[in-house]
Amino acid sequence: MPANDNKSRSPGKRPPIETYAELDPEPRLLMGPGPVDVYPRVLRAMSVPLQGQFDPQFTGYMNQTMALYRHVFRTANEWTFVIDGSARAGIEACLVSLLEPGDRMLVPVFGRFGHLLVEIGQRIGADVVSIDADWGTVFDPAQVEAAIKQHRPKVVATCQGDTSTTMLQPLAGLGELCHRYGALLQVDATASLGGAALPADDWQIDAVTTGLQKCLGGPSGAAPITLSDAIARRIYRRRHIESGLRLADYQPGAGTRIGSNYMDLAMVMDYWSDAGLNHHTEATTMLYASRECARIAVQEGLVSMFARHALASQAVVAGVQRMGLQVYGDLAHKMPNVTGVVVPAGIAADRVRLALLKDFRIEIGTSFGPLHGKVWRIGAMGYNARSDCVLGTLAALEVVLAAEGHRFSRGAGVDAAYEVLKGG
Repeated sequence: MPANDNKSRSPGKRPPIETYAELDPEPRLLMGPGPVDVYPRVLRAMSVPLQGQFDPQFTGYMNQTMALYRHVFRTANEWTFVIDGSARAGIEACLVSLLEPGDRMLVPVFGRFGHLLVEIGQRIGADVVSIDADWGTVFDPAQVEAAIKQHRPKVVATCQGDTSTTMLQPLAGLGELCHRYGALLQVDATASLGGAALPADDWQIDAVTTGLQKCLGGPSGAAPITLSDAIARRIYRRRHIESGLRLADYQPGAGTRIGSNYMDLAMVMDYWSDAGLNHHTEATTMLYASRECARIAVQEGLVSMFARHALASQAVVAGVQRMGLQVYGDLAHKMPNVTGVVVPAGIAADRVRLALLKDFRIEIGTSFGPLHGKVWRIGAMGYNARSDCVLGTLAALEVVLAAEGHRFSRGAGVDAAYEVLKGG
C-alpha cells in the first residue's frame, strides 16, 4: 500500500491546530480542462435548505430537473434524470446496467477517456473491442462503420469531446449508422455538453451521460443522463427490486441482474418514477446544483451558449498563435471549450503552470500519458467562457513565458484575442 505520512492518525493524538481552521482557500481562476469556476447562481442554489427525499416539494424539483435536462439534451426521452456521483458515475451506471457479461461493445478511442470506456466495459465482463485514432485526430465515419460491420457489437460507446487531446468527434449520422447494424449508441459528453451541439434525438443517440463541472458551470458530483426508450427497455429487462421492498406480485426481469446495486439504473429509474421506489437518499444539494445549471443553460439559450464558447475558444487560439505557440491537434475538429497548446522546446511545462498558479492564481492543465509535459490545456467554458477570463489568462501566460525566455512580441497575444472578442 502507498505510504501515508499523516502524523495525526495516531490513536488519541490531537490533530494539529490548522485542522480546526475555517476553510479559507486562496482564490483561483480555473482555466484548465475542468473543473471550472462555478456560476454564483449555482452556489446560491446549493445553499438553500435541505428537504426530505419524498417531500412533495423536493420530488417536484426532481421532475423539474428532468424537464430542464430534456431541453439541454434536446430529447423527448422520459428517462432523463441525474445520477448522484461525478460524471464517471453516470458512464459506469449506464454501461453496467446496459451490458450483460459477454455482450460485445465497440469503443472508438481517440484519447484517454476512450480508454476509460474500455476499462469500464472490461470490468463489467463485456467483450470489448476498440479501434484507435492517433491522439490529436478523430474518426472518419467509414472507420467506425467498418469496425461495426466486422465486430457486430451490441453497443458502441464513444466520447464526443475528449479533453486529454482536446478533440471533438463528429456524431451526426453515427446513431443511424449504429442502428443500421443493430447496435445502440452511448455517448460520454462530460466535456462537451453545453459547449457544443448534441441533439440526442436528431442524432439518434441512445444514451448520453455528462457532468456539471465543465461547460455547465457547476461542481463535480452529479451526472445528468438521458436514455432512449430502446435502452430503457433493455435495462428494465434486468430489473430487480431489493428484497426489503418487494410486493407479493413481484417478478424479476428476464435478464441477468445488474452487477452493481448503487449503479443499478433500473432501480434508480424506479426511484425517479412516479412510484418513487426507495433506492439511495438523493443528494439534495447536488440536485439543486444540477437544476440550476440546466436553468442557466435554458435561460441563456443553447445556441447563444454554444456561440459564447466558440468565441472564447477562437480568442484563445488567436492569442496563443500570436504568441508564437502551436495549437495541438487537428484544428478542424478541436473542442470549442478546451485548447491544447504545444509546449515550446526548452520550456519547462510544469514550471510555467506553477508560476501561473503561484503568481497569478490561474490554473491551466497539463495532459495525460504521451502528452504529459508536452501540451498545456487551456479551458474557457461555463462561467469562465468570458472575455475577462480569456484575456487575463493570456496576459499572465505572456508574462511567465517571457520570464522563461520564450521570444515573441509582448502584448501581441492579448491584442489578438481582444480583436476576436470585439468582433474585429
